[in-house]
Amino acid sequence: MAGAATLHLGSDHAARFESKQATRETPLVRWTILALALGFFALFLLMPLLAVFVEAFRKGWETYVTALVDPDALSAIRLTLLAAAISVPLNLVFGVAAAWAIAKFEFPGKQILITLIDLPFSVSPVVAGLVFVLVFGAQGWFGSWLSDNDIRIIFAVPGIVLATVFVTFPFVARELIPLMQAQGKDEEEAAVVLGAHGWQVFWHVTLPNIKWGLMYGVILTNARAMGEFGAVSVVSGHIRGQTNTLPLHVEILYNEYQFSAAFAVASLLALLALVTLVIKSWVEHRAVLAYRDSQDTAS
Repeated sequence: MAGAATLHLGSDHAARFESKQATRETPLVRWTILALALGFFALFLLMPLLAVFVEAFRKGWETYVTALVDPDALSAIRLTLLAAAISVPLNLVFGVAAAWAIAKFEFPGKQILITLIDLPFSVSPVVAGLVFVLVFGAQGWFGSWLSDNDIRIIFAVPGIVLATVFVTFPFVARELIPLMQAQGKDEEEAAVVLGAHGWQVFWHVTLPNIKWGLMYGVILTNARAMGEFGAVSVVSGHIRGQTNTLPLHVEILYNEYQFSAAFAVASLLALLALVTLVIKSWVEHRAVLAYRDSQDTAS
């Protein structure tokens, strides 16, 4: 008993020592670091965001609403939502399949697949758009065949969707791969031993374990899809009322010196970003609570 008490006191002393060592900075240093962090946040994040809303409402609510209900603005909103509605489910399917394959199986070319998933992070979106033009444009590799069959990809909705899918497809996979690798294969193997087949294992074992990471990846994918500019700008053709998404519509309005309308539409994008941030924070909070509940249940 005495030895156990000595060991317990020793561990408490070590913990207090480590805590003091980790926070031994003077109050001046801590407040200086905090002030720098908050100042950076206010200057480069909060102030531009507030400026967007201030400029959007500078000429009043009526001007703001008029900019948003303009036919070209409504068309841009519809196209942005359409591109996101198509690209997010596609990336959801790809991300789950890629993460499941990488985390659960060994196969030739596994490292190549992991590298290719990160490709949109390293390639400029403008370059990605140019690649699609090279492949599907009028003078591209498949241009003559597409023209003969009256199929339009570049300067049309399919090209915008392709570009959006390309720039957003890493997000779901990159959220799920480390999560599924950390969880291991024990539960799936136990389910198989008990007689479950592939889809049963996925729906009742794998999916419940990754649902919060999956939601997080979908949120990030949707945010990037709605805010993408570079790749979409190259393949869209900037056709008013047809191939302009919200970011492209903002650029056109700004270049035409319609500043109030430009900031009004930009505020809509900013509002979508704030909603995304709130949902993201909620998902993170729920994931933490779910993890704590699982730890409590295990103990």
